[in-house]
Amino acid sequence: MTAPIRILVVEDSLTVRRRLCDVLAADPALEVVGEAVDGKQAIALCQSLRPDVVTMDMMLPVMSGLAATEYIMAHCPTPILIVSSSTNRGELFKTYEALAAGAVDVLEKPLANQAEGTWERHFIATVKLISRIRVITHLRARLGVPGPARLESRAVPSLPSSLLASLARRRYEIVVIGASTGGPAAILEILRALPSSFPLPILFVLHIGEPFGVAFAEWLDSQTGMRVAYARDGDAVNAKVGQVVMAPPESHMVVRGRRLCLTQDPPRHSCRPSVDSLFESVGREYGPAAIACLLTGMGRDGAAGLLAVRQSGGLTIAQDEATSVVYGMPREAMLLGAVERELPLAQIGPGLSAIAAHNGDGRTP
Repeated sequence: MTAPIRILVVEDSLTVRRRLCDVLAADPALEVVGEAVDGKQAIALCQSLRPDVVTMDMMLPVMSGLAATEYIMAHCPTPILIVSSSTNRGELFKTYEALAAGAVDVLEKPLANQAEGTWERHFIATVKLISRIRVITHLRARLGVPGPARLESRAVPSLPSSLLASLARRRYEIVVIGASTGGPAAILEILRALPSSFPLPILFVLHIGEPFGVAFAEWLDSQTGMRVAYARDGDAVNAKVGQVVMAPPESHMVVRGRRLCLTQDPPRHSCRPSVDSLFESVGREYGPAAIACLLTGMGRDGAAGLLAVRQSGGLTIAQDEATSVVYGMPREAMLLGAVERELPLAQIGPGLSAIAAHNGDGRTP
């Protein structure tokens, strides 16, 4: 008989905490092994109980959910599901910082107007899913790095000479990036590795649901030297050179006639925005002048789109298994033969920077 998934529930509201515990206890595959009412208690119980999953509220007394997440991921890495009702700008920023610090996913607290059982089923499924994720140690808390932006100076990882030699002969006009679970930390690391003068437009899709996606671009803008904003329908792509453009929540972002187009077409792989939709459109529009990067994520969105870019002659990069929080989307792309280069996350940003610095000049960066 399979042992139940052991869960620590962190929530200061007694009413909400009881509901979370009751929902979890109703499933025989789950077991609530502890309850914490503040961040300090959450850390102590996580260290003593070693749960399989922690559900974490963000707004806690004594020590915030962000501070507790940073400490847990630095000292006793555990899959953390943020369960929050925080929707104002400042609180959303804390949620993004927790995701960047290693929390796996975020789920809104149950709403009064939801159909009975809908939220509960989603909550249970999410807990079960993230319990299978192998999380890694995040050193930010150990290093004393605060939650808000701090651009770290560190050595740029060396890139394979074969990669540099082949890429120096090409000329590119656009970079597109797709990510899902684990994506906030991954995209942040890539953008922090790029110079503020990066000469190509960057378009990216991140799977992050409402209401949590509404300020993510603004947060990224505050965390990096890059200018980051949500896409606006009809904007010319070439006007976004040196900028990062993010698909807004619940809208597909595609390129048509070298302009951004936001659509309400049906979700693909249950995702809107879809990485496939963006990648396929860029493959059609830019062909060999496109660079497409598929990062960590659950499911298979982006795999077919990455293949379309490769078939059109563009450069396709996937994050490797060792550095992916979830090696789902990159794995599907590998199985399709869509990946030209598989790289550790730490090499993707420096690689893009080196490519752009010697764009088509034929010299090895």
